[in-house]
Amino acid sequence: MKLQKLPIGIQTFSTIREENYLYIDKTKEALELIENYKYIFLSRPRRFGKSLFLDTLSELFAGNKALFKGLYIYDKWDWKTSYPVIKISFDVDLRSLENIKASLLSSLEDNQEKLGVACKTNANVSICFKEFIQAVSKKYNQKVVVLIDEYDKAILDNLDQMEVASQAREILKGFYTVLKGSDAYLKFVFLTGVSKFSKSSIFSGLNMLTDISLNKKFGDICGYSQNDIETSLKHYLVDVDLEKFQRWYNGYNFLKSAMYNPFDVLQFIGNDFLFDNYWFATGTPTFLIKLIEKNNYFLPKLANLTLGKQLLDSFDISNINLEVILYQSGYLTIEKQIEKRRGGFEYKLKIPNEEVKTSLGDNLIDFMTNQKTEKLNYQDNLYDALMENDLSLFETSLKAIFASIPYNNYTKNRLQNYEGFYASVVYVYLQSLGFDIIGEDVTNKGRIDLTIKLKDIIYILEFKVGNSNALAQIKEKNYHEKYLQDNKDIYLIGINFDEEEKNISAFTWAKAQD
Repeated sequence: MKLQKLPIGIQTFSTIREENYLYIDKTKEALELIENYKYIFLSRPRRFGKSLFLDTLSELFAGNKALFKGLYIYDKWDWKTSYPVIKISFDVDLRSLENIKASLLSSLEDNQEKLGVACKTNANVSICFKEFIQAVSKKYNQKVVVLIDEYDKAILDNLDQMEVASQAREILKGFYTVLKGSDAYLKFVFLTGVSKFSKSSIFSGLNMLTDISLNKKFGDICGYSQNDIETSLKHYLVDVDLEKFQRWYNGYNFLKSAMYNPFDVLQFIGNDFLFDNYWFATGTPTFLIKLIEKNNYFLPKLANLTLGKQLLDSFDISNINLEVILYQSGYLTIEKQIEKRRGGFEYKLKIPNEEVKTSLGDNLIDFMTNQKTEKLNYQDNLYDALMENDLSLFETSLKAIFASIPYNNYTKNRLQNYEGFYASVVYVYLQSLGFDIIGEDVTNKGRIDLTIKLKDIIYILEFKVGNSNALAQIKEKNYHEKYLQDNKDIYLIGINFDEEEKNISAFTWAKAQD
């Protein structure tokens, strides 16, 4: 059986269809969108298939019927009518205000050349955009389709230089507001991005947009589902350990199916089934790490997060919520939606899969401990210690980790000034091993600092800075009772840290009694 070529790195719909590359049909979702909405916004993590979906819409509105033969929409679309399409994208360096303006202008000029319509002036991109939409509509005697890919890239690329990010926000706000004033000339508008900025920010002029990012009907609009893996892609994955494959790359959830990032799947197959951090390696979370440092964030919280409305409302650049940006950028995903008694929803979050879990852990280890070379040995020792229930090795391994953190790493990052630093170091090491971890786990007596759940064992960890008895607190509050129904051996571990020595001062443990 001859397999279709895999579209590795290809985001052009016509190339995929004309050159017989594999295409996972998303035209059912496309048709439902077009029939029910006019102004749409979709947020998904990077490399998730947004650009390909946008290009699919572009070819559909352009009326290129031959490209859609055999797809869901082929016999359901009116091919007699076509629409002019303006497609705006950002694919250059956006690290300065001049480059942002130049990128917008270049995109407009490309569209002018494609559609044979010129702006009267290119001096102001917003004015040019408005003139262009009207002129295109008049020339083609048809309403215009506007597709904007990665609408937020100019801001997200500059979150480490807030002055440029703020100026970029104002430029984009003015540019996108043109759409609201052009309603009479528009057939359909679709914006994609990684983040959703608050209504008081970049979206202040676009209150007509419908956000489908967490609309259950469109949960699978980008990415590969498990059904796609077991049908369209099954012949590419012969002899692959599919359970491991699922643990590594599945797990993103937008309230419908558990989804795979297409980039991971295609790279995994293209690299002879080597398990590696393909998606994670395409972008380092530098800005997120700076936020963690700035806010002295207690990292174990990442293993047990519940967010409410702010997950949808997002953030303004002057007030960035770390948990929200971690979700929107793909480092966290939804575990489940919880309906509140008073109405509305909350969202329990999780790290999506082992790729993100291990890679994020490795990056945080590098940042917090500067142990880029020796961390592999520490990770091996910690893994062996917990898997073999060797708590003496667990203790000596942790002490070795803290002993080898360079002194200037403390002073440079001011990390020693908050208690959560010590627990966070332990957490990031354990997280990098792919363990099932719960941070700040709530019981009827209080919160467990860290719970590690293995196949046959559960470890409950309590951290204290100073001399108070950490193990005594676990016993006094009967934290273990929450896990008795799991029918596993439960070990209670109390760990005390000394701020002067910057290491463990006491490590005590006991096996829980039923």
